[in-house]
Amino acid sequence: MDKQVVAILGAQWGDEGKGKLVDLLAKDADIVCRYNGGANAGHTIKVGADKFAFHLLPSGVLYDNAMCVIGNGVVFHIPSFLKELEMLDAFNAKTTGPKVKYNGRILISDRAHLLFDFHKVIDGKKEEAAKGTTDFIGTTRQGIGPCYAMKAQRTNIRVGDLLYFDQVIPHKLKGLVEAAKKSFGDFEYDIDAEIAKYRNYAAVLKPMICDTVVYLNKAIRAGKKVLVESANATMLDIDFGTYPFVTSSSPSIGGAFTGLGIPPTSIHQNIAIVKAYTTRVGEGPFLTEDFGAEGKAMREKGGEFGTTTGRPRRCGWLDIVQLRYCQMINGWTDIAITKLDILSGFESLKVCMAYKDKDGKVMESYPAQIQALDGATADWKVVPGWKEDISHVRKFEELPKAAQDYCRLIETLVGVPVTWIGVGAKRDAIIRCAPKK
Repeated sequence: MDKQVVAILGAQWGDEGKGKLVDLLAKDADIVCRYNGGANAGHTIKVGADKFAFHLLPSGVLYDNAMCVIGNGVVFHIPSFLKELEMLDAFNAKTTGPKVKYNGRILISDRAHLLFDFHKVIDGKKEEAAKGTTDFIGTTRQGIGPCYAMKAQRTNIRVGDLLYFDQVIPHKLKGLVEAAKKSFGDFEYDIDAEIAKYRNYAAVLKPMICDTVVYLNKAIRAGKKVLVESANATMLDIDFGTYPFVTSSSPSIGGAFTGLGIPPTSIHQNIAIVKAYTTRVGEGPFLTEDFGAEGKAMREKGGEFGTTTGRPRRCGWLDIVQLRYCQMINGWTDIAITKLDILSGFESLKVCMAYKDKDGKVMESYPAQIQALDGATADWKVVPGWKEDISHVRKFEELPKAAQDYCRLIETLVGVPVTWIGVGAKRDAIIRCAPKK
C-alpha cells in the first residue's frame, strides 16, 4: 500500500475480481474493512491449489497482520459468516503450511443489521411472484433487499442487539416474522428454534462485536494503514445504478463513508477494479452484451459463473460510456484492470465509445431511466487483439503490443492511470505498472 487509507471499488456491474487486489494490498494493511452488501457478494482468492470464496469476511483475513472489520453498512447473516470460518478451519486442518489465524482479528459493527433466514424467504417469494413480469430483478435470493428495506423502515434488528439478547431478540424477532407472514403470505418458520440458535450465536459473536466507528477513526488518527473493500459495483448502486436492476446498498465511494463511519477526507487512494471486458448477473440493460460465440468464449474462458449463485454471467465488451459515468461519481485515482488474459486469442476487440439513442443522437452519459436505452445502440471502436498467452507476464513492457495498447486506451479514455493489470488466476499473476511518461 502506497497510501494510508485505500479504497477498492467495483467499476462495472460487479464480479470484476476485486478480491485479487485486496489480497495483494492486504499484506501491508493493518486493517481491512468491508462496508456494504451482504452474503450476496463473493470475492474469490486462489492460494496454490486452494480457492477461498469470501462473502462476508474481508479478503484480508488470509494475512495475520490485518484486523478485519465488517462495517455498519453490511447486512450480516450469521450462519453464512460461521460457514466461512468453518472453511478456514477446514483449510487449517489439512494444510501443512501456515495456518489462517483469525481468532481476535475480526470485528463486527454493533450498528450492522442482522439478516435472518426469513429475509431470504421473503426475497424468494418476491422473485417467484415477479417471474415473467417486468418486476423480475434476478436477485441472488440471499435476503439482501428485504433486510435493507426493514433497516430503512426502522424495524430491523442490529448486531448490537445481541448484547441485550433477552431484552430485544425474542419479542422483536417474533414481531418481524409475524409481520412478514401478513405481508407476503404464510410460510414455515420455527421461531423458537431460531431464537435458540441466535442465543448461541450471540455467545460466539460477543467478543467480536464493537463500535467500529470509534475503532476505525482512532486507527486512522494513529496512522494505521486501512484497506477499504466494496461489494458489488457502482452500476448496481441503489442510487446510481441501472435502477431497479440494482442491489440495495451503495457500493460507490459514498457508501464507504456511510458504511464505515469515516470522513470523506480520510481516503487517500481510490482504486477502480475494471474487468478487461464487461459482465453482469441478473436482469437489466447491458448495451455491450455479446450474444454470440465471442460472448460465450469470454464466459467459458473467464469462468464467468456467480460466486454466490453459480449462475452464468452475461458477457460483453468493454463499455467506456459506463466507465466514464462511474468515474464521474467516484473520482478514482487509479485503475486496476483484471482478467486481461481472458482476451488472449481474440482476433480483434470491441470497445464501446458512445451510446446513440433510437434517433441516432449521441447520449451525453449513462441515463437515469433505463427506458432511454430502448432502441439505443453502441458506437464501437475495433482494436487489434493478440494471440499470446500472457498469464506468465509480470512486466508491462513484456505484454504483446496490442495488449499494451488496449490498457493505454482504457487509461486515456477514462482519464485515470492504469496501475495494476491482472493476467491470470494465480495469486501473483498481476503486473504493477510504472507511471505513464
